[in-house]
Amino acid sequence: MIERYTLPEMGELWTDTYKYKTWLQVEIAVCEAQAELGQVPSEAIAEIKEKANFEPQRILEIEAEVRHDVIAFLTNVNEYVGDAGRYIHLGLTSSDVLDTGLALQMVASLNLILESLEDCIQAIRYQAQQHRYTVMVGRSHGIHAEPITYGFKLAGWLAEMLRNRDRLVHLRQDIAVGKVSGAVGTYANVDPRVEAIACQKLGLEPDTASTQVISRDRHANFIQHLALVAASIERFAVEIRNQQRTDVLEVEEFFAKGQKGSSAMPHKRNPIRSERLTGLARIIRGNAVAALENVALWHERDISHSSVERMIMPDSCTLIHFMLHEITDLVKNLQVYPNNMERNMNIYGGVIFSQRVLLALVEKGMSREEAYRAVQSCAHTAWNQPDGDFQALVRQAPTINTYLSSDEINKCFDPQEHLKNLDQIYQRLGI
Repeated sequence: MIERYTLPEMGELWTDTYKYKTWLQVEIAVCEAQAELGQVPSEAIAEIKEKANFEPQRILEIEAEVRHDVIAFLTNVNEYVGDAGRYIHLGLTSSDVLDTGLALQMVASLNLILESLEDCIQAIRYQAQQHRYTVMVGRSHGIHAEPITYGFKLAGWLAEMLRNRDRLVHLRQDIAVGKVSGAVGTYANVDPRVEAIACQKLGLEPDTASTQVISRDRHANFIQHLALVAASIERFAVEIRNQQRTDVLEVEEFFAKGQKGSSAMPHKRNPIRSERLTGLARIIRGNAVAALENVALWHERDISHSSVERMIMPDSCTLIHFMLHEITDLVKNLQVYPNNMERNMNIYGGVIFSQRVLLALVEKGMSREEAYRAVQSCAHTAWNQPDGDFQALVRQAPTINTYLSSDEINKCFDPQEHLKNLDQIYQRLGI
């Protein structure tokens, strides 16, 4: 991933140096397991652990000749270890190292992602608490519907991110899987006990039934979970973009001192971070498709997945980590405008209270069909008129005011009637 969208702590996990570190961890864990089972001299293991090292540039030089990255890595490690190096990679195939090392990278990445996700959850929770009673209009189909609160809107975001957190915690268990089972996964040249011991040392579980590789349904599942988090972030970002529109202006991204919105128009304050997040979500979603296509490999393995994973794994982890930091900071510093929310809610004389009027008429004995016609007539007369006043029309309509008193009409236009049960939702989320 380009530096623009890479935070250093995640970027570090996907460098060649870190990758080679995981490979060396796997090789040493296997050697230790073989030594515990008496298959390799213990003194050789001590020498390997003391001397084993690598030089990324040297590995690339060797790979340019041998055209095989794991062989190049092993060759370089043996340049440091010497004679004891003959016990390294004993009975293994390249994918034992590649896939188990990749699992270590995914677990480390997921740990960072979960930390960032927790920060995001806390930012949303705080804003939801601050605005639990900030009344605004709810919209469906982009059209004014009925009153809600901004805290209620954020409660939906919070619940979604809590579900994402639960899914990622479960995912961490699913991807923390290694394999040390040899060329086609049959343990022909490596004791299954070696795999069990090595994986335990690495904090992994042995794969249940691997081929030459760990089946790529696990990796597809990993990317799809990241794509789902990205989709949630995109939903929040699109909502912020819609609410920041000039003709709505209920919320606004923080605009820093000295920041400029347009090279041509000095007045512009654009939702650039939300737009950026919307775009980045498309990348991870596309990567999820590529990950699904990696599942179907020929027989016990081919390498059609390898080139794809070299891009989609680091890019997806790096992007979702960046996106979580962005949305967290955006939510923390979001400018919320309650006065504009109130203005928008009361446009056209409170047409959004039409259902309350309808129900009040039905409760007084009017048929639903007749009540609907009466209320709709008043609402549509007020709709999209500069001086449209739904409440005034309701009060003037004989078909309505003969059923409802002035106080009863007032109650229909009280937004608190719509909000009286929201505390139950807040309690479920600890808001």
